[in-house]
Amino acid sequence: MFRRLGLVAAAGIALATVSASAQSPAAQAPPTDLDALMARALKTRDVDRRTLSDYVLDELEVFEVLGPGRAPVVRMRRDYTWFVRDGIHVRSPVKFDGVPIPESERREYEEKWFHEEQDRRKHRAEREAKREAEGKQPVLGPSALNEPRFVSESYFMEFKFEAGNYYLAGRDSLDKHDVYKIDYLPTNLFDDDDDEHHESKETDETKDSKDSKDAKHDKHHRDRDKKDEEFEQNINRKMNKTAQITLWVDPSENRIVKYTFDNVWMDFLPAAWLVRIDDIRASMEMGQPFEGVWLPKNLRVHGGITLASGSFEFSYSREFSNYRKADVTTKITVPKQGIK
Repeated sequence: MFRRLGLVAAAGIALATVSASAQSPAAQAPPTDLDALMARALKTRDVDRRTLSDYVLDELEVFEVLGPGRAPVVRMRRDYTWFVRDGIHVRSPVKFDGVPIPESERREYEEKWFHEEQDRRKHRAEREAKREAEGKQPVLGPSALNEPRFVSESYFMEFKFEAGNYYLAGRDSLDKHDVYKIDYLPTNLFDDDDDEHHESKETDETKDSKDSKDAKHDKHHRDRDKKDEEFEQNINRKMNKTAQITLWVDPSENRIVKYTFDNVWMDFLPAAWLVRIDDIRASMEMGQPFEGVWLPKNLRVHGGITLASGSFEFSYSREFSNYRKADVTTKITVPKQGIK
């Protein structure tokens, strides 16, 4: 049940997780002071991301679905703590919906997580080694290859620097810091054109061609893939036009302290007559648990859809707290029930 709910929540996040491609130098306007600030801020973001691997933390995950009249349909609350085992950050469940997790179930969850992370690292390393052997640029840097999962999930908005696409919206205050509020208008936030994507498509097409006994059927298969790709590209272009991203940047530290993502109009999506997406909104906010150290504070996703039966909305959030150095030993104690 929990995995299915997580997939529903992930569907909302997925609209904001596709990496952006950099704008070609020839198409860029002369750099401005705002462009220079954003270039520095994105470099600082990468430093913060590497620093995050030095810490463990506690996490609160909440998911809720409301039906017509805002009647609750599904509610979920999960408490976790993170610790390091053999160089791998492991997520350990503490409470589900306020009920402490039995020791045996907690150990089982940790073991499964640990082995999944081992497989994840192995897959990433093999993929990077293959790209290097083919003379291609790496997808991940050395530090990101083995980064904890909460790091990649916290930095779900993987946009790259795009000079000329930033516009100052004004000044603001966030956690007693004077910040600039900046609108970011990406040109290709949703264009999934990475080499791995095309490589897998070419491999599948080659395999299909070899295995096919009917040349006519093979041609039909390729034509269908071409139509699907054109349809996807059309959707991507329209989503790029409707996406709005707002950044809160601390100019004194060259740091992005918060960002929000909005899709303001998505009636162009297929089956709009059956399901209308009212809104999708995602945000991530940084905090300063230690002097001079900025780490993710929370991330939130909210979405709304309308069906013939009425309007539904979902909200998903993760709160990160109690950061501590990864070399600190964490002991989990489960309170006994019925003891006063």
